[in-house]
Amino acid sequence: MFSLFLRAPFVRPITVALLAGVLCAFPLGALAQDQHEDEIIANLAGGRAIVHVAKDAIILAAINQPVERNSIPPRVMDLDATHIGILFGASEWRIPADPRPIRLDRNFQRVSRGDPRYQSSPGEGETDLETIGIAYLEKLRPLIAQLHHKIDFSPDDPIFQIVIIGYAPNDYGPEVWVVEYRMEQEQVATRGDYWQTRIQRPRFTQLYPPEKHAPRMIVESRYPPDTKGPTLAELIQGNDPNITHLGSGEPRFAKVLDNLRGGQAQKAAPIDSADFMRAVLPLIAGNSTFVLGTMDERHGFEWMVPPEEPVEKVQEDKNRPPDAPTLRRAPKP
Repeated sequence: MFSLFLRAPFVRPITVALLAGVLCAFPLGALAQDQHEDEIIANLAGGRAIVHVAKDAIILAAINQPVERNSIPPRVMDLDATHIGILFGASEWRIPADPRPIRLDRNFQRVSRGDPRYQSSPGEGETDLETIGIAYLEKLRPLIAQLHHKIDFSPDDPIFQIVIIGYAPNDYGPEVWVVEYRMEQEQVATRGDYWQTRIQRPRFTQLYPPEKHAPRMIVESRYPPDTKGPTLAELIQGNDPNITHLGSGEPRFAKVLDNLRGGQAQKAAPIDSADFMRAVLPLIAGNSTFVLGTMDERHGFEWMVPPEEPVEKVQEDKNRPPDAPTLRRAPKP
C-alpha cells in the first residue's frame, strides 16, 4: 500500500491511499457462517455506486447486488451539511439476544469540522472527511471487537466501505471519495481458539475530481471491488448499443453522451443528465433494485428513485443549516 498527494487545481491536498487488494478469495458469507452461535453477526451490503458530476449538480445512484443470501441493500445517508454517504459491506450487525439490528446508517452523530479531537495528521484526510471517517471507526470498533472466532479473510479486504459524495469546502467543488475499513485478528495463545479482532484506521481513495487535464467521466465504486463486468463509463465509451439507442431516440440524451464520451461530464446539463441516468440505470441494473438522487449546493439532496424501505426520521442537528441536504422526502404541497 502506498500513498500520493494530489495538488492539482480544484483537487484537495489530501492523501490518497490507493487500493492494493481485492476480495478475490474472501468468502463474504464467512462473517455470518463461521461464527459461534452467541457471537455478533455482520450482514453485508454489496453493489455499485455510480456518480455523474454534471454542470452545477451531482447525480448519484446505488445498485443493489447481493453478496450473500438475505443481504441488505446499500444504504444512503446524509453525513454532514454537504456530503452524502453510500454504505457497503458490514453496515448492519446483529446480536443473537437482540432482534433489532445495529445499523450504521442510524444514529450517526455528526462531528463539527473544528472538533480538536479529530484534527488530521500529516498523511491523513482533510478535517471534514477525516472526522466522518473517525466517527465511523468509533462505531465499528466495539462491534468488530466482539468477533472472537477465526474468520477466513485477507487483511487487504475491506470489511466496511463508504462512498462519500458532496461538495468540498473552500470552493474546491464536487468530490467523491471511497473510505475503506479493514480489520486484523490475533490469536490469544493462552485461551485456545480465541481471537482478538481490531478495526484499522480508514483509508481514503479519491475518485473525483481527477488529476489536472484528465478527462471528467462518470465514476463508479463497487463492493466487493473485484465484481466483474464493465462500468457504466466503459459501456458509454464502448458505444454499447442499448445506451447508444437512448441517445438516438432523445436529442438531449445525445448531448449528454457527447459530453461523457468527450471527457467533459461536468459540462452536461443537470436535468438532462439526471433524466439520462434514470433511463440508463434499468439497462445496467437488470432485475436488481436501485436508488437515484440528485444534489446541488443550493437545493441540497432530492430523491428521483427513493429506496423501497422507509427512511427513518433522524434527530435534528441544531447546528445544521436549514438548506442542508436531507434524505427525507419533501412533504407534498
